[in-house]
Amino acid sequence: MGGVVVDDGPSGVKAPDGGWGWAVLFGCFVITGFSYAFPKAVSVFFKELIREFGIGYSDTAWISSILLAMLYGTGPLCSILVNRFGCRPVMLVGGLFASLGMVLASLATSIMHIYLCTGVITGLGLALNFQPSLIMLNRYFSEKRPLANGLAAAGSPVALCCLSPLGQILQYSYGWRGGFLILGGILLNCCVCGALMRPLEGPKKPKGGESQEAAAAEKKPKAKLLDFTVFRDRGFLIYTVAASIMVLGLFVPPVFVVSYAKELGNEDTKSALLLTILGFIDIFARPTCGVIAGLKWVRPRCVYLFSFALIFNGTTDLIGSMSMDYAALVVFCIFFGISYGMVGALQFEVLMAIVGTEKFSSAIGLVLLMEAIAVLVGPPSAGRLLDHTHNYMFVFLLAGTEVVLSAIVLATCNFFCIKKSPQISEAKLEMAAAETEMEQLNKPAEDEQQRSKEAEKDKQEENDREKEKELEDKHPSSPQAQSEAEETSKDSEERNGRLVANAETYL
Repeated sequence: MGGVVVDDGPSGVKAPDGGWGWAVLFGCFVITGFSYAFPKAVSVFFKELIREFGIGYSDTAWISSILLAMLYGTGPLCSILVNRFGCRPVMLVGGLFASLGMVLASLATSIMHIYLCTGVITGLGLALNFQPSLIMLNRYFSEKRPLANGLAAAGSPVALCCLSPLGQILQYSYGWRGGFLILGGILLNCCVCGALMRPLEGPKKPKGGESQEAAAAEKKPKAKLLDFTVFRDRGFLIYTVAASIMVLGLFVPPVFVVSYAKELGNEDTKSALLLTILGFIDIFARPTCGVIAGLKWVRPRCVYLFSFALIFNGTTDLIGSMSMDYAALVVFCIFFGISYGMVGALQFEVLMAIVGTEKFSSAIGLVLLMEAIAVLVGPPSAGRLLDHTHNYMFVFLLAGTEVVLSAIVLATCNFFCIKKSPQISEAKLEMAAAETEMEQLNKPAEDEQQRSKEAEKDKQEENDREKEKELEDKHPSSPQAQSEAEETSKDSEERNGRLVANAETYL
């Protein structure tokens, strides 16, 4: 009571792959939906903000950009806080920040206030929820982790399909200020999800083992708040470079596909339907890809499955750039939704497989920081290209080329730079270490049981000797009867597996 339980993944605790893990998965599903869909859902209020403050579209676009920058750029800060205080306290505070930012934004008198409240404060709150939820998911699932990642990633398209219509209803009914206030209340559910992130507890230890555990804990070095040793891992370096290139083009098509449809002469509602189609396909693609990635033959090669998903996505962009009518754009959105869902389901699963559970909290923070730079560069550079060329084909060609390049970097570097010698996988190493720790923890209990059994035997022998002595004192018999009694006692002791000297010899 009164202390913070630091859930730093205690050694000797095997991932349950179920049980309370499904509650953790549900919380991660909701948090992922809020984190990725909220920056897009806020764009529903942009027209009213333009009318209210007399600003342009580029000014309102900074709200979503700052939100995404905070979500990705504060990765190292989240890693430090999680390693210091644990996932649950960080998520509870993050939920309060996310809600507070939207509540304060509803009272804004200038666009700068909205940048600060919605962009910085709410963005920081979402970041403090997103990263810890993935860390807890990694601790609760091992064998079923690919499926869990796929299901959690499905929260993004589901939330987008729900939050965008909800934002429009709130705007028409209560205006942008009332809408921001209600969305702030909805974001308090992040605190509920944070409360679900119960730290894993180790096995109960006997009283005798507590002192030994305390002594071992004193000798054990303190965990680093941010572990930079992950950069010594070639696999991590390759993944970071490939992910940074990927982010340059991955988010460009969803941003421009609606404008592309309008450019071809389609109505606004008909053009907006393309995003609904993309999101609906994405909902089913992510869990399905998670199931495939969990297969025994596929899981050791999930890096190459991720590379295939990137090539699939990039090729879809390249072919979609030649779309000349609405039907072609619908087909593009279907295939883009499949490939986009595959990438979303696999990106963090691959990182978990590369660095393992212990270093994942630091690794994800550093990767998100690198991706934050690419997120701020990618869509704006595509917008500038569109301003110069006035042709959407070049925007989609650029995005597709960047995504395909990231796949080539990831696959070729892993094939040539990572040793192919037969090694035990990271998951097996973790399981072996956990079993070893469990055996060591159970040893004190076994020793205690052995000592108690020996004490009972000694006590029983002493009682037998006292009874024999009492019989001799009460009924002194002839030497012949005494010898017969001694032989009978000796036979009984031999049958019990032990030989005890007679009373006279003992005395």
